[in-house]
Amino acid sequence: MDHLCVCEEEGNRAWYKKPGRFQGTLDAFLKIIRNEGVKSLWSGLPPTLVMAVPATVIYFTCYDQLTALLKSKLEENESCIPIIAGIVARFGAVTVISPLELIRTKMQSKKFSYKELHRFVSKKVSEDGWISLWRGWAPTVLRDVPFSAMYWYNYEVLKKWFCVKSGLYEPTFMINFTSGALSGSLAAVATLPFDVVKTQKQTQLWIHESHKISTPLRMSTWAIMKNIVAESGFSGLFTGLIPRLIKIAPACAVMISTYEFGKAFFQKQNARRQQN
Repeated sequence: MDHLCVCEEEGNRAWYKKPGRFQGTLDAFLKIIRNEGVKSLWSGLPPTLVMAVPATVIYFTCYDQLTALLKSKLEENESCIPIIAGIVARFGAVTVISPLELIRTKMQSKKFSYKELHRFVSKKVSEDGWISLWRGWAPTVLRDVPFSAMYWYNYEVLKKWFCVKSGLYEPTFMINFTSGALSGSLAAVATLPFDVVKTQKQTQLWIHESHKISTPLRMSTWAIMKNIVAESGFSGLFTGLIPRLIKIAPACAVMISTYEFGKAFFQKQNARRQQN
């Protein structure tokens, strides 16, 4: 689904180039498959997996630990706890995995062998220093940190609301699943403009290389947003809304429900071991 959030190349705007203009999500699927084959939809899968594991470990572990710490310092029902814990946990996770996300974007923009990818990374580091691997960090933070704050706040609120409506003390798998999908969808819509900017800033790297531009175009997040609005109107900031929702809603639902299930399972196992 990541491929469908990027569409065209027009002037300084860089998107998924080969299939041409997309008329919608279904049209994008068909053109990518027709031009590149079905397996091209999974291009960039290895770095995505490499990125997902440490990001998930850091993110969820930090959130749980911070939540427990804040609950011990603040009141148990303090509504700001999931917001603060979500912000801090996501900020740390984004900073750690930002170079891997840059590599993933590169691999999804064009077919590369691992040797070519290594050559690209080495070249960028030698030319612009290690900091170049964090290109797109700022818009990623502007996207993910508010996303995390909204997601966790809405998730906790929805989970409690569903439990009250169902007359349950503890949430079920389906309550966690539904709460995750709804809260993820709301946060995805609100933060989509920063996702569009993040993709543009990261694809500037491979445009610079492919067009042999000696000095890469460097624009701030807000400057890119102004350009998008000037060229495509306000709706341009919400390019790829449908595929992002199709991606985010089930991803958040599956992630949080399986995480909560696993956490509850191992808590019961630990409790039994302590009793024995």
